[in-house]
Amino acid sequence: MPKNWYIIHTYSGFERKVKESLESRVKAFGLEEKIGQILIPTETVVEMRGGKKVESSRLFYPGYVLVELEMDDNVWHLVKATPRVTGFVGSAQNPSPLSEEEVDQIINRVATAGEKPTPKMIFERNETVKIVDGPFNNFTGVVDEINMDRNTLKVMVTIFGRSTPVELEFLQVEKL
Repeated sequence: MPKNWYIIHTYSGFERKVKESLESRVKAFGLEEKIGQILIPTETVVEMRGGKKVESSRLFYPGYVLVELEMDDNVWHLVKATPRVTGFVGSAQNPSPLSEEEVDQIINRVATAGEKPTPKMIFERNETVKIVDGPFNNFTGVVDEINMDRNTLKVMVTIFGRSTPVELEFLQVEKL
């Protein structure tokens, strides 16, 4: 039988613990051939703390873990009885597997996120920000444009009484 991907629901904040528990239970019960990868989709986020860039990991789907497995009664009970697992996503007795398209989308999102850290801050147009880095340090301005692909903002800063557009990276500004 082929393995399919399923989503299991866990207590929020215990995703890594569930993964570790599941891996050790699979070995203990000798079900390595029935259970494949166990994935916790995360992304790296960057923020400024104390004037330094700090990278941390953030879950895409808090409270959920993806598991590749060959579903049968033994596997279902093993997963369901794992500490801090509340169940499978789908009907209680007959969980529905993810389609290949959904799995590809999640794995692609994780791969893309790994290449380029995401800023923790989300900015909006016409929001007032303070510049914390670069030649315009300590100036304030208003967000005019947001470029999510490049993680940059066009901020309108008043210099010598005139409003001037300045392009800055997300990490060079902070919200007021």
